Amino acid sequence: MSRIRQHVRGTRRTVTAGVAAATATVLAVGLSPAAHAEGGPTRATAIDHAASALLAHASALGLAAPQETSVRDVIVDKDGTQHVRYDRSYRHLPVLGGDFVVHLAPDGTYKGADRATRQTVSVPTVTPAVPGPEAAGLAVDALRAAHPGTSLKQAKAKPQLVVDALHGTPRLAWRTTAVGLDSLGNPAARTILTDARTGARIDAWDSLETATGDGASLYSGTVPLETTQSGSSYQLKDPTRGNTYTGDAENKTDLCIFGICFSRAPATLFSDADNHWGTGATADRASAAVDAQYGTNETWDYYKNVHGRTGIAGDGKGSYNRVHYGSNYNNAFWDDSCFCMTYGDGDGDGTTFGPLVALDVAGHEMSHGVTSKTAALTYSGESGGLNEATSDILGTMVEWYANNASDAGDYLIGEEIVKPGFGKAALRFMDRPSRDGSSADYWSSSVGNLDVHYSSGVANHFAYLLAEGSGPKTVNGVAYDSPTYNGSTVTGIGRDKVGRIWYRALTVYMTSSTNYKGARTATLNAAKDLYGAGGTEYDAVAAAWSAVNVS
Repeated sequence: MSRIRQHVRGTRRTVTAGVAAATATVLAVGLSPAAHAEGGPTRATAIDHAASALLAHASALGLAAPQETSVRDVIVDKDGTQHVRYDRSYRHLPVLGGDFVVHLAPDGTYKGADRATRQTVSVPTVTPAVPGPEAAGLAVDALRAAHPGTSLKQAKAKPQLVVDALHGTPRLAWRTTAVGLDSLGNPAARTILTDARTGARIDAWDSLETATGDGASLYSGTVPLETTQSGSSYQLKDPTRGNTYTGDAENKTDLCIFGICFSRAPATLFSDADNHWGTGATADRASAAVDAQYGTNETWDYYKNVHGRTGIAGDGKGSYNRVHYGSNYNNAFWDDSCFCMTYGDGDGDGTTFGPLVALDVAGHEMSHGVTSKTAALTYSGESGGLNEATSDILGTMVEWYANNASDAGDYLIGEEIVKPGFGKAALRFMDRPSRDGSSADYWSSSVGNLDVHYSSGVANHFAYLLAEGSGPKTVNGVAYDSPTYNGSTVTGIGRDKVGRIWYRALTVYMTSSTNYKGARTATLNAAKDLYGAGGTEYDAVAAAWSAVNVS
């Protein structure tokens, strides 16, 4: 089964200044509009406050002289409370699991921190015993093993030396992404984490996830589009949303991860003579472009208008889309390295998948971009399931936010792109995830061993229960029947509140290592911040987690 996946960028420029690096250059900032209110703290003020907190609480934060920090994200609440998120490096090497969030009162007083690991980040040496080429070879072997029966062409790998603090005692490791092209010329990629002293595999995960005019889309009817006039024609480029644009990949393929590149596929900007785009027919290349641009617009508006986040990185800059990528490519993915969305056309004959440009797919994939700029949930184990669930949950919220009659809001994932040959009505089902035949309805100690698209079921089920409650019901014309692990009856609080709670938990409390127990704590903290402790919303969050066996 084709699955929507993600590529998470593995490198980040580090600013060096020891423990005092809290004053470092900001890499990506998501700032609430309220932060600009007269007299309220600004981004710069929050970073200054955090710098002081890092100096005063270095020991409690596990910071020591060989370590360096860099700011990843800043959030300032309406009441002036500040949350500054950091990445950490050790002797100039990225630390997996070294990220943390500092929380500050409106006056800058330190309130505490959430850390991905509480272990001391230190390794005996940063000199590997396993050479880089050997780590690269192991990664290529792992990529081939993950794609049996496929002849991978031009398989290459590039290792990066890191400190792994995600898997027990910190150790020196090679993080190696292997990339290749399958027999159809479509990309395949896998990241392998290898002990740099012994050569033992630590972990592995897939690296690919996946002027006003109007346009006739494939899935959402005729939709409004903001475009750019260029001479006597128009470009599918939106100046009101950070110059987001959509281009034609011309059924070509590239793959550029950690500096490994095959021939680059184009993103030839779509243009139109009369500013009326597409025909709504699959054969019309502009129609898929309309869906992609519309999905970008709705996702941008959702994050800005609901959460105060302007753009995926929170910096006001737009991303771009490539449609018609590859040959019969049954996938779509967000790629941080190009800050772009890429969409395949499906199986070609429309028996299993149509073009993967549906609204909830767009919201899903671009939410991977938001995750990578905030909590950066590691794409394996329980944190990987939460990464996927975040995109399912927030992508679903984008679909509901759009309020499009042709693609009405629901709790089904990818229902527009699947065809009869797929055998199911959607990729995933939030009310009872096991309806897809593989996803988990409830947490168990083995959930972390599942593919992240299936372990995500626990959080998806939680989100549905929190929004709509348990038992049978029909919502927006779709029938659901959501059971509970403990036989309890859960009363929903509405999807709008669920979206706000999950987004705040993601951006303020979750870190790269957050697991399901940690997600419960993060969402309870978010509910308390938004609606008060011990209120209806707080109690509903607790009840919904208990209903999926997370306590």
